[in-house]
Amino acid sequence: MPQTVLVTAATGNVGPHALAQLLEAGVTARALVLKDDPHIGRVPEGVELFEGDLADPDSLDAALEGVDAVFLMWPFFTTSVETAPAVVRKIEAAARRVVLVSSVGVHIGLERVDNNCHAYLEELLEDTALEWTFLRTTGFQANALGFAGQIRNGGTVHFPYGAATRTSVHEADVAAVAVASLTERGTAHAGQKYLVTGPLAESQEEQVRIIGEVLGRELEWRDIEHQAARDAMVGAGWPPSYADGALDYFRMLTTEAEVGSTVVEEVTGRPARTFREWALEHTAVFR
Repeated sequence: MPQTVLVTAATGNVGPHALAQLLEAGVTARALVLKDDPHIGRVPEGVELFEGDLADPDSLDAALEGVDAVFLMWPFFTTSVETAPAVVRKIEAAARRVVLVSSVGVHIGLERVDNNCHAYLEELLEDTALEWTFLRTTGFQANALGFAGQIRNGGTVHFPYGAATRTSVHEADVAAVAVASLTERGTAHAGQKYLVTGPLAESQEEQVRIIGEVLGRELEWRDIEHQAARDAMVGAGWPPSYADGALDYFRMLTTEAEVGSTVVEEVTGRPARTFREWALEHTAVFR
């Protein structure tokens, strides 16, 4: 069983859950954090902190020294043909196991290796001697945090494709599958490409309705046009190809529900958390 595990993107939506669960499992947990990371308060007490940036592979050396496994989350829209291979080589030289948070887009064949980061990272890791596991996740339930401002200020959510039906997954469940894959004895998880999803298929509009129910308020959804949404996403820093891919995927999900799985329950032994459970945990954000 690994004794020391490094978590990248440690202050994001999944990282703090992974760190807490690693500590509960009796593992030495390390967090890779940016210098002056504004979200450092999300890191649980007892975690070893190392400054570093996946965009600068040489900055990872101290954090990787003595690790047994790495929980790899890539916090960028794209990869670099120089940076990503260098990061993977450093992980391979230091660790035995790696778990990568990948994407449902790879699972269903929408991500091309030459265009999107997750497929490329999977390809790089497959060519190593590491015991790798890929978590091909659907959208995080935390994506609904993007609606918080509109819900607090009027209660009408403007976003494209409200009928897009997703099997969104709780971030703690992603972490739980990762921690099991990183820490359980044996190699049962090595070479697995897990589709990690929530337990229910719900439209984006239904998710907003659920938030309203837990708040005791009636919320409204209003679709915005595809092109207006694309312009806003690109203006916010999304690469155009990523914005196009996301919106085309949402449009597809208005007629065909997102794929689902029972991987969370199979790996962890308990049912995946629902979106309603997530919303109840985050009511303060929407008030």
